[in-house]
Amino acid sequence: MTNEYVSPLSTRYASKYMRELFSSDTRYKTWRKLWISLAEAEMKLGLPITEEQVNDLKAHIDEIDYDVVAKREKEVRHDVMAHVYAYGQVAPSAAGIIHLGATSCYVTDNADIVIYRDALRYIRQELLVVIANLAKFAEEYKATPTLGYTHYQPAQLVTVGKRATLWMQDLLADLEEIDFVLDSFKFLGCRGTTGTEASFMELFDGDEEKIDKMNEMIAADFGFDKRYYVCGQTYPRKTDSRILNCLSSVAQSCYRMANDIRLLQHDRQIEEPFEKNQIGSSAMAYKRNPMRSERICSLARYLMSDASNAAMTASVQWLERTLDDSANRRISMPEGFLCADAIIRLAQNVTDGLHVNEKIIEKTVDEYLPFIATENLMMEAVKRGGDRQEIHEIIRSCSMEATANMKNGLPCNLLELLSQVKEFGLTFEEMRELLKADKYIGRCPQQVDAFLEVVKPVIAGVDSSSAEINL
Repeated sequence: MTNEYVSPLSTRYASKYMRELFSSDTRYKTWRKLWISLAEAEMKLGLPITEEQVNDLKAHIDEIDYDVVAKREKEVRHDVMAHVYAYGQVAPSAAGIIHLGATSCYVTDNADIVIYRDALRYIRQELLVVIANLAKFAEEYKATPTLGYTHYQPAQLVTVGKRATLWMQDLLADLEEIDFVLDSFKFLGCRGTTGTEASFMELFDGDEEKIDKMNEMIAADFGFDKRYYVCGQTYPRKTDSRILNCLSSVAQSCYRMANDIRLLQHDRQIEEPFEKNQIGSSAMAYKRNPMRSERICSLARYLMSDASNAAMTASVQWLERTLDDSANRRISMPEGFLCADAIIRLAQNVTDGLHVNEKIIEKTVDEYLPFIATENLMMEAVKRGGDRQEIHEIIRSCSMEATANMKNGLPCNLLELLSQVKEFGLTFEEMRELLKADKYIGRCPQQVDAFLEVVKPVIAGVDSSSAEINL
């Protein structure tokens, strides 16, 4: 425990991978990798930098003395220059060439781009696990009839598996959006204080080809084949907006799924995983609260609101740059990623262990099936010589009476009421024969099969599993 505030996303919810990716060590080691890449490219393109200096930088990349950094930053009030100084202390032969021709955003922005790309790739892989879990669930329950709802009121039958495909389709749309954003990622490169590359025109004596080559070499070192065509001092903050919008989209889909599960758990039809010794309530020992689904919804609301930070920041970037983005981005971007990670880990856990109470579902279906089947009953009665309008009125009248009985706590007795009307022409047993639930699920099983054919290539090789989470 600590006597200082720490983010619950770091201590309770997010994965070890994501916590390490957004750690100070990862950030500042990436800065050092960028300085090495710059120095190596400048050396290869003819600037007076020796291989020994580059090797000195490489040999000390992990030696970050944060006490030296903190002391220097207090003096100069500049984090990047404090790190340049600390790096030069452990690699003295290269101290004079670190950051040559660059501005601070060379390391800050390029490092952010690298970290965000790696984080989004990880989110993508984790999202595939949720989709794979749901695909297995949809396949198992593709033909299990359940009551459908519109306006959260009983409607026609669907199947348990078909409903899961609605959740999967949302998540697939998120996956497509992630792929689009990843494909559009571009590297900033080393472009100077206003993006004009003026300092490198000086260093390379006006050789524009060498400047382009330098930026190409640095980008390649970090796995990028695309760079921004033009820029100010920073990369366009529209990129951050795209990223957080993408993460918000994932949150929206997971919220929708988790909220559906909460509603269904209220009706005892479907339940999220519940550990053997888990306590549902400190006061009510019998309770099984959908706490993980609730947590998904809780975190998703935060992430959806967090996306507005990037939109506002992107809209107020003055001319070639302004620094009012920095403090906001230090919070909103890492927290957005850690929150998305936490949501998806919870979604993995929930979808890996969803429990279907089939007897409860059957009971609910049986209760409402007579109403759902009234059109079929009417058609059968007409086939047997009944008058369509008269039959319709009989069904309407009996349905109103049966509904009134149910509102008084009695079971649905629609079939009994209809069988007592001679003009209807069908016995109770004959009507029961028409009330087979699988006759009223339409093409649900076929729709699930067709959808899974689309999903299977996407999740090929994915190990569907459950993330370890803190309860």
